[in-house]
Amino acid sequence: MDFGFAPVMAITVICYLVATILKVTPLDHKWLPAICGFTGGLLGVIAKYIGMPDFPAADWLSAIAIGMVSGLAATGAHQIGKQLSPRD
Repeated sequence: MDFGFAPVMAITVICYLVATILKVTPLDHKWLPAICGFTGGLLGVIAKYIGMPDFPAADWLSAIAIGMVSGLAATGAHQIGKQLSPRD
C-alpha cells in the first residue's frame, strides 16, 4: 500500500488552522483536541469521497480514522512547538 503523505498533511494543516482560529474565541481551550479530531474525521470522509489522489483510505471508516489521527496530530504539533520554545 502506497501511503499518500500529502492528503494527510493537508488535513493536519487545516485542523491546525481551525484550532488557531478558535483560540481567539471565548471557547474553553480544553475542547480544541476534540474539535480537531472531529474536523479531521469530517475532512477525511470528504477527501475520500471527492476522490483526492493518493488518499490512503479504502472505505469511509478508514477515512474517518485517518482524518481523526491527522486532526489530533495538529494538536500534538502545537504542543511540541510550545514545549520546545524558550520560556520567559
